Amino acid sequence: MKRALLIALAAVGLMAAEPPPAPDRPLPDAAQEARAQALFDGIRCVVCQHEAIADSPAGIAADMRRLVREEIAAGRTDAQVREDLVRRYGDFVLFKPPVRAGTWLLWFGPLAALAAVGIGLFALSRRRRDETPALSADEEARLADILASEADRRDPDAKRSDD
Repeated sequence: MKRALLIALAAVGLMAAEPPPAPDRPLPDAAQEARAQALFDGIRCVVCQHEAIADSPAGIAADMRRLVREEIAAGRTDAQVREDLVRRYGDFVLFKPPVRAGTWLLWFGPLAALAAVGIGLFALSRRRRDETPALSADEEARLADILASEADRRDPDAKRSDD
């Protein structure tokens, strides 16, 4: 009974897995395939997010490669292919998104954060610290007595240079 249950669960798990993507079919024209390969390196896989579609094993990446090849075969320019992908998936799909109002935080956010930290550190270093008042003559005499007495030393084996 347990074995049948385990087999059934394994079968359900295998059916739920994503089917492997269809193998890539390069374009017959070498120049068009070179354009497609160049575009693949600049387009982010929407599943992996850190890989280009050229390197991603995800099924959606295979679909995106197929789409790019179809559009190149249809005679579209590289800019038109990128625009179509941005229309479908947003600016995130490009490794180098365009600079516009919607992507300012993406482009300039790290620089603004770095500048804010730098300004904060500069302001912190310029802040005035309260100066410690100098010792009075009586306090200096007491300090000299403490330092001179051998009875107050923490380590009797210590030399004067260890203080």
